[in-house]
Amino acid sequence: MFFGISDYSAFVAAIVLFLAIPGPGNLALITSTSKGGVPGGLMATLGVIAGDQVLMWLAVAGVATVLATYPAAFAAIQWLGAAYLAWLGFKMLMAKPGDAPVLNIRPRQFFQQALAITLLNPKAIVFYMAFFPLFVDPQTHLGWVSFGVMAATIAALTFLYGLGMTLLTHHLAERMRANPVVGRVLEKVAGFFLVGFGLKLALSK
Repeated sequence: MFFGISDYSAFVAAIVLFLAIPGPGNLALITSTSKGGVPGGLMATLGVIAGDQVLMWLAVAGVATVLATYPAAFAAIQWLGAAYLAWLGFKMLMAKPGDAPVLNIRPRQFFQQALAITLLNPKAIVFYMAFFPLFVDPQTHLGWVSFGVMAATIAALTFLYGLGMTLLTHHLAERMRANPVVGRVLEKVAGFFLVGFGLKLALSK
């Protein structure tokens, strides 16, 4: 038992697997690194962490229950997130050679971009609301302390994962940067997937 968390090692393993699942956050991290190098990737990582922390604590506070009680509110947030992702993807698909990048190369903007993408995924709130109880022991639970340790663990793992992805992406980007055609193709692929994520979010129930 670790701070009221049952099977802490399984909790860590589950988070690592969750981080590895392809999604908008991973795509934002890769795109930010390819455009802004290591600083861009690290700032995007911090943006994802900040967004996750907000969603986790909202879930703990019971916001997921409110959203479930008022389907219209959940639907509105869901559609907002879908529209934002699709808009980013569409801009990437429509970009022409020489246009300014959709994700600007200033680290602060990478942070804001990743933060927005993370926050506009309302299903993450529901995920955390369902996920946390699986690893909470009612007999030894320490209340906010247990949730705090879980949140800190997720933040640390996300940072390590983001750092690794940033360094790997930067290494590959340096090799491909000499060929602008490859960069344009990758941007179109990223745009296609962002539109796909947006449509999936909008059409899912």
